[in-house]
Amino acid sequence: MKIDLNSDLGEGFGPYTIADDAGIMDIITSANLACGYHAGDPVIMDRTIGLAKAAGVDIGAHVGYPDRMGFGRRHMAMDLPELEKHVIYQLGALEGLARPYGRKISHINPHGALGNLASADRAVAEALVRATSAFDPNIAYLVLSGSELEAAARAAGRQTINLFLADRAYLPNGQLAPRSMPGSVIKDENTSTSRIMRLLDDGTLVTITGEILRIEVQSILVHSDTPGALDMARGIRSAITKAGGVITPLSHLLAHS
Repeated sequence: MKIDLNSDLGEGFGPYTIADDAGIMDIITSANLACGYHAGDPVIMDRTIGLAKAAGVDIGAHVGYPDRMGFGRRHMAMDLPELEKHVIYQLGALEGLARPYGRKISHINPHGALGNLASADRAVAEALVRATSAFDPNIAYLVLSGSELEAAARAAGRQTINLFLADRAYLPNGQLAPRSMPGSVIKDENTSTSRIMRLLDDGTLVTITGEILRIEVQSILVHSDTPGALDMARGIRSAITKAGGVITPLSHLLAHS
């Protein structure tokens, strides 16, 4: 069993930090970097790319709405052509800063409200795929199993990696439970790890309302801003390796898909 472990990083701004990026970078194999919209700035992006290169971690684009005040978790009304340009803009910023390090973007993982909408709305999903494909058709998509983004990317002939969020509860339809819903954010390391081991063992998950959901998983995400994220990521990695699994970057999974 080979699986990627990733996290959303570079989500500070100016002198403000939100997570121990350097600490988490030593545990994960792929990083989703904020591109300056919901969080991040050129200096933070550059520093995080440097950390990723030093740790041998893949870099992906964590694109979102231009909503620093709401951390990208509020929906913004945009027509689809406008949204496409905002996605390309963020990809260009990250790629431009990565180039001096000899790195390229391996994947894209839309953030917050944009990610939720792309998972549920086919038109938005297709706009995200069009924008990313126009920029670089080799960029893969981190997607929820059974989501509209998965369907849109595959319909366009793009590579997808099925993502499971270690610290988030799921609805019966396979979408994430809204953060406003009690119990939607999982902060207990043991609970998170036990869910993952069950999922890797038989492909099932208990939803927030008690139903059994069957999903695919190739990559596991731990949000860096979840309390105890460092310990959670460390515990997940340890449990998987003890069970005989191999933690490997997205690029290695894609190369053998």
